[in-house]
Amino acid sequence: MVNGDTSTPKTSLHPVYTVTNIQNKLRMLDGVKVSYASWVNLFTFHTRGYKVLDHIDGTPAPVKTDASYDAWYEIDAHVLQWIYGTMSDDLLPRVLEPDSTAQEAWNRIKNIFLNNKGARAASLESEFHNLKLGKFPPFDAYCQRLRELSGQLKDVGEAITDQRLVLQLVHGLPKEYDTVAAYINQTLPAFETARNMIELENHRQSSREDATALVAPTALCTESDSSTSSC
Repeated sequence: MVNGDTSTPKTSLHPVYTVTNIQNKLRMLDGVKVSYASWVNLFTFHTRGYKVLDHIDGTPAPVKTDASYDAWYEIDAHVLQWIYGTMSDDLLPRVLEPDSTAQEAWNRIKNIFLNNKGARAASLESEFHNLKLGKFPPFDAYCQRLRELSGQLKDVGEAITDQRLVLQLVHGLPKEYDTVAAYINQTLPAFETARNMIELENHRQSSREDATALVAPTALCTESDSSTSSC
């Protein structure tokens, strides 16, 4: 207190209130393009940075008679909004519950992705092993699907190593890529390196086909029209 000043000291604003749009910071969880494991890592990273990790890590909430409960409850509502705001349209109805805490919603999402892991792992493993470029004509779509399946398998405890991802990338290629595929199988580069090698080979083949198409077949002249033909 200075010079008889009796004003109440200002309390600092909790960092959670500085987040105006969580979708600018976190990607939407759909379990396909954004895997559960990736979403958890990003979400946890942000809750730690904004000092609200205790709302999803199992830390007990204060009792309702505690003086800190009202402030905790308000902050928890913000964290719950983060969770709901980063759910895909398909997932949100499965997670949304009235009078829920952030921890309860967090646990519901965990159960959705980690229950029946054995059956889900078997189904995903089968699709991963049988994926072929022919099913995804754009090469980028083929690579993206491999990545998505790898992420989903990680969610159910069946992590795919980068080496196996490279082997599966090559396994699904048609015979036109046999030369580059054989080299990749021997050297086993990182996935992105292998992808770039295949893209270069694809570009080389496309360029050769384009060059061939530009060479028009020469018309054959017969004796009967040789006198008038421009051949």
